[in-house]
Amino acid sequence: MEALGGNGAFWGWKLPEIRNTKRPFPSKSKSSDSSAESTGSRGYRFPLKQAVTASSLALTGDTIAQLSSHWRKRKDSISGSSDTSKDVMPSVISDHDWLRALRMTSYGFLLYGPGSYAWYKYLDHCLPHQTPQNIMLKVLLNQIVLGPCVIGVVFAWNNLWLGKLSELPDKYQKDALPTLFYGFRFWIPVSLLNFWVVPLQARVAFMSVGSIFWNFYLSSTMSQ
Repeated sequence: MEALGGNGAFWGWKLPEIRNTKRPFPSKSKSSDSSAESTGSRGYRFPLKQAVTASSLALTGDTIAQLSSHWRKRKDSISGSSDTSKDVMPSVISDHDWLRALRMTSYGFLLYGPGSYAWYKYLDHCLPHQTPQNIMLKVLLNQIVLGPCVIGVVFAWNNLWLGKLSELPDKYQKDALPTLFYGFRFWIPVSLLNFWVVPLQARVAFMSVGSIFWNFYLSSTMSQ
């Protein structure tokens, strides 16, 4: 019996094993509870701030595009008038396409804001270090992945609202590549400046300013 662990040697080895197997159960439940709580607290949340920002910028770009287009048309039509500005402004406001503005605003709120936010989070997760190689790779991925996706989605969203989904292939064939190439010329230098020169705290504001000009061009392209 002593060879088998008598005089308490057997129990001295056995009891700690029993205690060790019992202890993890409450700790597991606590950890599972905490993990469940963290999962609930860290689960998917709609990025409201990014969505509101994107929708407001889309609305701003579309408003600028509409006002400039109406202003040019009305100013040319009454070019002989002595008081052009007073004659143009009322007609510009009355001719504003509010449904078009709503299309762009909803696109920014529902699609572009949440989608681009998830994309940039993914890029930061995959390429966390601010090295020149990572910066160039982020810029490249933006152009070859995000750019075509944005153009494809915004054209489809616009034609869906207009009830012209059957004309979507022709829209892609006519405007997709020119818009994409124009986006290359615009967003590559903007992205390089944003990732390389602009401080982290000012990057959102910098890209927001750039988005106004891009939304102006995009809204003008979609209305054609």
